[in-house]
Amino acid sequence: MKSRPYRMSARADAAELTGERIVDAMLERFASTPYERVRLEDVASDAGVTVQTVIRRFGGKPGLMTTTVERELGRIAAAREEAAHSTPSQTIRALVEHYERYGSVILKTYSEAPLVPGLTEIAARGRDYHLDWCRRAFAGHLDPAGDEVIRRRRLAQVVAICDATTWRILRFDGRLDPAQTEQALLELLEPFLRPRSRTAHEHGPA
Repeated sequence: MKSRPYRMSARADAAELTGERIVDAMLERFASTPYERVRLEDVASDAGVTVQTVIRRFGGKPGLMTTTVERELGRIAAAREEAAHSTPSQTIRALVEHYERYGSVILKTYSEAPLVPGLTEIAARGRDYHLDWCRRAFAGHLDPAGDEVIRRRRLAQVVAICDATTWRILRFDGRLDPAQTEQALLELLEPFLRPRSRTAHEHGPA
């Protein structure tokens, strides 16, 4: 009788690990394949389970996709909170590192969200978080000159500079490496920052 709780706990742990393995497999497939071409058979094979197991756990491909995005959104939020540092240069450096890992998947999720029931709402929550994070991370570093209308415009410009699309344009269309992308983002931000925040750029990449 004493071993029953342990057996139940071990079974629950194994089930959780199986679910994580399935989500990992879905994320890897989605990162390189259009959603409509992702097959549950391939995801199941990658995860080492049967298709029936995937369906029983997630209800089908849409349920698996939304679960995958929900998990990654939580991880992204945690990484973003760590990326909000004391100086703009430190924050931008962490943001570029973050986009190197997640940027392409973030943009792909936004573009394909309408194909998955429920995913548009999840993507919108992610977008709202990004907007709030940008404002919190940089509000204290903006030049205080100007009225509230100007400040609101400055925050909107900061959001545009810190967007994953801006990173993609610099990184891939502009063919910059990560350090050059970081420097380019700092140069875009510089006109809006307090003088003391601008001096921190001296410690950024050359």
